[in-house]
Amino acid sequence: MRAVVQRVSDAQVQVDGQCIGKIERGLLVYLGVHKDDTDKDFDYIFDKVINLRIFSDDAGKMNLSLLDTDGEILVVSQFTLFGDARHGRRPSYGEAAGNEKGNLYYQRFLHELKEKGIKTASGQFGAEMQVSYTNDGPVTILLDSFKDF
Repeated sequence: MRAVVQRVSDAQVQVDGQCIGKIERGLLVYLGVHKDDTDKDFDYIFDKVINLRIFSDDAGKMNLSLLDTDGEILVVSQFTLFGDARHGRRPSYGEAAGNEKGNLYYQRFLHELKEKGIKTASGQFGAEMQVSYTNDGPVTILLDSFKDF
């Protein structure tokens, strides 16, 4: 499983010109599911996302997590995180999970965020979406459960 985590001051996602998810200060997470992902991969990424200490404390040091700040989160499904462009010019997406598995883990991610009491917004799985945001910092963190980077 992979996630691109961005600290944002605002973010929103639109489908067909309609805003379907919007947050203020918090995290924008692009979430990609690998075809071989297991619950272990899910648990690793979920824990990392909600506990990443990338928000500033009173001393200005990045020392607080989303949970510490009562921040909001916008999660967007992103199968292209597993695009392989090492050969040729058209990326291959053969490592990405299929729709059923991808959506299952995506919905579970959203459900568990809400269970933790985190204000959660989301994109629409499988839809063509437009995402706009203000990256705060900028801060962008790449996470991979296989620890490829």
